[in-house]
Amino acid sequence: MKRFATLYAALDATTSTNEKLEALIAYFSGAAPEDAAWASYFLAGGKPRQSVPTRLLTEFARERAGLPAWLFEESYQAVGDLAETIAHVLPPASGESSLGLAQWIEERVLTLRGIEPAELRERLLSYWDELNWSERFLLTKLIGGGFRVGVARQLVVRALAQVAGVDHKRIAQRMVGWTDSREKPSAARYLRLIAPATEGDDVDTPHESDIGLPFPFFLAHPLQTDPATLGSPDDWIVEWKWDGIRAQLVKRAGRVWVWSRGEDLVTERFPELAALGEALPDGTVIDGEILAWEPGADVPLPFARLQPRITRKSLTKKVLADSPAALLAYDLLEIDGRDLRMEPLHARRARLDALASSLQVDVLRVSPVVTASGWHALAQLRDESRARGVEGLMLKERASMYGVGRTKASGTWWKWKIDPYAIDAVLLYAQRGHGRRASLYTDFTFAVWDEAGGTRTLVPFAKAYSGLTDEEMRRVDAIVRKTTIEKFGPVRSVTPTLVFEIGFEGIQASPRHKSGIAVRFPRMLRWRTDKAIEDADTLDMLKGFLNEAAA
Repeated sequence: MKRFATLYAALDATTSTNEKLEALIAYFSGAAPEDAAWASYFLAGGKPRQSVPTRLLTEFARERAGLPAWLFEESYQAVGDLAETIAHVLPPASGESSLGLAQWIEERVLTLRGIEPAELRERLLSYWDELNWSERFLLTKLIGGGFRVGVARQLVVRALAQVAGVDHKRIAQRMVGWTDSREKPSAARYLRLIAPATEGDDVDTPHESDIGLPFPFFLAHPLQTDPATLGSPDDWIVEWKWDGIRAQLVKRAGRVWVWSRGEDLVTERFPELAALGEALPDGTVIDGEILAWEPGADVPLPFARLQPRITRKSLTKKVLADSPAALLAYDLLEIDGRDLRMEPLHARRARLDALASSLQVDVLRVSPVVTASGWHALAQLRDESRARGVEGLMLKERASMYGVGRTKASGTWWKWKIDPYAIDAVLLYAQRGHGRRASLYTDFTFAVWDEAGGTRTLVPFAKAYSGLTDEEMRRVDAIVRKTTIEKFGPVRSVTPTLVFEIGFEGIQASPRHKSGIAVRFPRMLRWRTDKAIEDADTLDMLKGFLNEAAA
């Protein structure tokens, strides 16, 4: 636990990619396999379930610290993070634990769920009394289900590859499904993850227990230059960029799996895709986008129609009828058990077209190729993206192999997106951030003017926490503290004084929101110091975007 707590603190203390990589390499070079298994699980995005309710964590820590409820609450408001607050207020430890991360997780954290409060209190107090500040902080994060760390999964892959002396693409392949919560991290799994490549091991053959796993997803780079610099359009396959759920449909050993890009197994969420898989030849893997699509329709439905498939606990007949799904296929990665990823894209596309044509089922569609006379003509088509319900264009080298992650080593894919929607909005509420920003107010709620009824009132419509520099965040934090009107738990209501340009990718009507509007992927584009709050935009302008998106 000590070593992982030290690593967590080091990763949280820097924004330097090289420094994070060095810290990861140092940890994995010396960690016991069982500890490294759990560490790599958490760092790669594995989510620990909450073992203890927040209410009880707060109650036990407050009592152990001997603080009245009001003072603990004030401390929490000053710190902004419950685990950090608990680590600060508890008295110094009387002992020191030598247990490794795996022992802490398997023998202690995972055994806490469902036990009686009296026994839970006794255990937690004894655990906290064995740990220093950073270890208490980390343990409480893990127990409370709030663990997250600012490190990219691909950086973990790079660190493990260097420690193992194995090509990073092979490590990425082996890590597919690594965060699947149904299989517990173990020393055996970790040692298999970092095992040296053997003769004839040019492409990893799935282990018997991993037969249903997808391939690592190949990701595109954002195109930020003139596409004319890419050479002739004839060297590229151009497709629309759809707004759905990136997924791979896997059919092996007579069984079917549907995996999202986030490595969530979503087969049960999409029974029509599972049925499609049954019709596929054994040993088939298709890469594509899950979209809401009514049978027989020429175009998909908005992403909002797909969301109930993800958010609803049970799939009723009504949900299935209201949110029909189809797979828009981009690529064929395996056929008849043969890995096609090293073939050029144009050859894989030809095989995909032939497969889809042989099946002739509405639930499987192939992403159409966009053709035009040149880059200028493609740019004109790209300008029509919103009217078509897409986010822009994808540019894929015809000769590209199917790589691992966001790489250019196998050929390049670009996402040529349209500019985001943008609107000037007023900062209305603020909340503390997380990690190294836990002491700053960095998570904001923004509002626009509602002019209905002849009066002007500010109505919230979006939350955002990214887009500003660290220096700008510190300046905004100072203003938030000076202009606070009220406190609602961790949230501060402020006197409206600041205007920001807010960008977002999509917009839809939402009766759950006071504004009647919900936006996708909001972020701060810039701080509009040149604008007074009276000059911020209106709800009618937002609704205009909504009408444009629905046109």
